[in-house]
Amino acid sequence: MNALHHFYRLRGKRIFDVAVSSVALIVLSPLLVLIALAVRIGLESPILFRQVRGGMHQRPFTILKFRTMTNRRDAGGKLLPDTARMTRLGRVLRATSLDELPELLSVLKGDMSLVGPRPLLTRYEPWYTAEEARRFDVPPGITGWAQISGRNALGWADRFRCDLFYVDHCSVMFDVKILALTVGKVLRRENVHVDTSLAMLSLDEERRGGRQMVAAGGNTN
Repeated sequence: MNALHHFYRLRGKRIFDVAVSSVALIVLSPLLVLIALAVRIGLESPILFRQVRGGMHQRPFTILKFRTMTNRRDAGGKLLPDTARMTRLGRVLRATSLDELPELLSVLKGDMSLVGPRPLLTRYEPWYTAEEARRFDVPPGITGWAQISGRNALGWADRFRCDLFYVDHCSVMFDVKILALTVGKVLRRENVHVDTSLAMLSLDEERRGGRQMVAAGGNTN
């Protein structure tokens, strides 16, 4: 790693994040207000979805997104499946990635970066290999190399390989390239899965199943 890349990872990336997210929040503030009003009218309160995710060095933080689903429950009080709770507004917000805009606040706060591995659920932590855990050496991002390379169409192994490639090649030019490609992907709506639960198994389900097959003498290839 040369001196410029070292400085960028140590100081420059944070300066870049603060500068871009500050400008973006100002420029997009009218849109943010309109979306907030639409969510308030269509889905009621709360406007924001909050969930604890794993941040840099696996420190937990609360991610912020615009809500895309209702809180509809069955007769027993259990939340209905995502597909039953997704609204038309929610589908539009997810398909256009507008639900992700509140994450700019997390970038400004320092919990996230504009570019980096996507922050995942904390319950996945026991399932990473030692090599995969290197994805936490950089801050999680709103977008990343895995999202450019296939988004939710990628399996977990390929997604983690992309994350580690980013960790090993993080630089200002790489970040600018990913941000530029992200804009194109969003405008073309490539590899968008509105209901990600239908696109792939969760990491813990996939790897728990693999271990069960190994224990039973099954073939996991």
